[in-house]
Amino acid sequence: MTVLLDLQIGDSLKPVMLEPVTRIDLIKYAGASGDFNPIHTIDEEAEKAGLPGIIAHGMWTMGNLVKLFSDFYEFGYIENYSIRFKNMVFLNDVITLSSMLEKIDVSTLHFKVNAKNQNDVTVLTGKILFKLYE
Repeated sequence: MTVLLDLQIGDSLKPVMLEPVTRIDLIKYAGASGDFNPIHTIDEEAEKAGLPGIIAHGMWTMGNLVKLFSDFYEFGYIENYSIRFKNMVFLNDVITLSSMLEKIDVSTLHFKVNAKNQNDVTVLTGKILFKLYE
């Protein structure tokens, strides 16, 4: 396991590969988030909107980024983030989450993060600030 406190600029946390996206994942997320837009759960509604099928909530993908840091919450917490959605996530996509330490400010680690699908298409990019406990 990567030791968070030993990371150097340019180092990465262990990538996280998510299970293939399922309809039930999106139904559960809709219930948890309150986002019941039918393009996320009903094929016909997604097609009416001009999509090839249902798409994952962008925030579902973003929320999964915390899994990169799951082993490190004893050392700190995610203080801030900024995310840009690049492409859609569809049913059965396999998303891989990755990070790279970009900068260290005293007790804050600045990470670049991204998510790619099984075709190596970037679906999300961003930055996460991980604040170490003092």
